Amino acid sequence: MFLAAEGESGKRCGNETIRVTGAGELSLRLPSRLAHLANASHCRYVLDASVAFSHRSEEWQDRIAAHRAVAYRIHFDVPRGRWYLTASWKRAQMPAPPIEAATARGVVAVDMNADHLAAWQLDRHGNPVGGPRRYAYDLSGGGRHRDAQIRHALTRLLHHVRVRGATTIAVEDLDFADGKSREHYGRSRKFRALVSRFPTAAFRARLVSMAAEQGVTVIAVDPAYTSRWGAQHWQRSLTTPGRRITRHDAAAVAIGRRALGVPIRRRTAPPPHDRSDRAGHRTDQVGPATRRREGPRPRPPGPWTRSVSPAGGAKAGDQRAQHHSGHAAGPTLGPQEDGCPLARTGIWVCGSGPGTM
Repeated sequence: MFLAAEGESGKRCGNETIRVTGAGELSLRLPSRLAHLANASHCRYVLDASVAFSHRSEEWQDRIAAHRAVAYRIHFDVPRGRWYLTASWKRAQMPAPPIEAATARGVVAVDMNADHLAAWQLDRHGNPVGGPRRYAYDLSGGGRHRDAQIRHALTRLLHHVRVRGATTIAVEDLDFADGKSREHYGRSRKFRALVSRFPTAAFRARLVSMAAEQGVTVIAVDPAYTSRWGAQHWQRSLTTPGRRITRHDAAAVAIGRRALGVPIRRRTAPPPHDRSDRAGHRTDQVGPATRRREGPRPRPPGPWTRSVSPAGGAKAGDQRAQHHSGHAAGPTLGPQEDGCPLARTGIWVCGSGPGTM
């Protein structure tokens, strides 16, 4: 027992069939065969009950005032014996802001795991701020239980982002939906079972939809080597006697630094005599004005052997393919593919999800 009608922009209050005015008056447009039952003009039947929305009422008022499309669904709840009216609409797709503007105030990096989200805030220079945060969830139940767990974890995450004054979340662009075969993920049954439990599609859709409500930008980065390099270069250096840093917390730092466009790997100190003409010592961290890691020494012009052309070593010192901080994360998605274009650090457009009441 339900009645639904899609909205239409330009019509009065955004819906011609089921109309709800700003004062809460609910009316239905009757078909021609039921015109004799109308109690108002233009074959409309006005209900005695008034309508009031407690959730997103201001946004709904703005839409009906501008005569923008609003879809309604009237349904009967059998266990409770009540009738309910649900309003929903779709937001216009918003253009993705530039990476530089999105990361001007730093990011809150999130590492997704099978049972929790590991988050850490980084400033615009890539330095961890404060301490790590963890948001646990349980994905062992049914579909509705898992969705509720993800929604609750993301609600706490967005609350933390709002409290810290950040405007951007950096996450990994995990895609385990295309293949779960043995050829793609190896012969480890334990790892394949772990991958199958990852709700990547639900997490991505829910995060983009909920972040749009808070005005938070979501950046998707390449997940290559984030856990390995985070544990290798950041886990031990961030561990203190009163704070134990896990591998997932260090991976969140690596994700945030990749979203900011700074190197993940830290420079280590070489032997005292690093060159034949002097004894030098390099620092562990890159300076604030240095935006790229230290590369190999430029090779002298000209071929080294007769089989190498003079221009053959022009890119011999390019190690960006091994670093992954300045290279593409994969193919760029078009605007029709969930509205989430991806680039080196691609922004998921937060503004295309539906709003319901």
